[in-house]
Amino acid sequence: MANGEEIRLSRLFDGASNAVIVAIDHGLYNGPLTGFNGLPRMTERLGEADAILLSPGMATRVAGAFKRRGAPAMIVRLNWGTQYATQWGYHESRSVPVISAADAVALGADIVLVGMSIKTGSEAVDAENVEIVARAVSEKRRAGVPIVGEVYPAGHEDLTPAERHDQIAIGCRIVAELGVDLVKTFHTGERFADIVESTPVPVLALGSKKLPRERDALALAGEAIRAGARGVVFGRNLIQARDPETFLRALRAVVKDGADAAEIADRLGID
Repeated sequence: MANGEEIRLSRLFDGASNAVIVAIDHGLYNGPLTGFNGLPRMTERLGEADAILLSPGMATRVAGAFKRRGAPAMIVRLNWGTQYATQWGYHESRSVPVISAADAVALGADIVLVGMSIKTGSEAVDAENVEIVARAVSEKRRAGVPIVGEVYPAGHEDLTPAERHDQIAIGCRIVAELGVDLVKTFHTGERFADIVESTPVPVLALGSKKLPRERDALALAGEAIRAGARGVVFGRNLIQARDPETFLRALRAVVKDGADAAEIADRLGID
């Protein structure tokens, strides 16, 4: 890892601590969503996050949240994929680059992120998606910025838990072998520790769709950390919480301090 990449990655983890990342890039795929439509105001409320994941076009609109000492790190997404636009029922999981790592750094990015889906049903599409990750890794090395590889299984909602786990395990190893510095992916349940063990870079667990109860999301975070994850990336479960700032405080306690999810939920009045 080059010196610039190492410095920026060390800031995310603040030594040996686990990381709490908030994702606010949903509008890039899903359009307007409750909680995500006033991003400049919302982002100002996320100062206790270690990092915030956003789309390239929002970097300048929410820049105020990053213009202070001790502000969250900015993570900018580099590509767009049909697999995320769930409202339209796409099935091919095609991905296209939307910004280079160097241009993301020029916007203020401390870290960049590239998504990958495999086993799409097309060998050609799989190869194209891998090529996009490989190209992004090459770009991030020239820019001196760490990169997160997001593993998002094609058609994951239609997979059995075992199929989903196996696809994620393979995908995490592939992006690590391609040279990403971190992996972001779904928590797969009791066998998630196997994925963490077989992936030679730190793994971050994403929150996925909004859970019925906020304390269930905290419990998911706790399970991921106990399985060896180095942090979490939460979007809807945090932004659409009744009180996002209180939920973020609870999430930090679970992820960074090892607090019991149920106890911290009771203490802070989380459903």
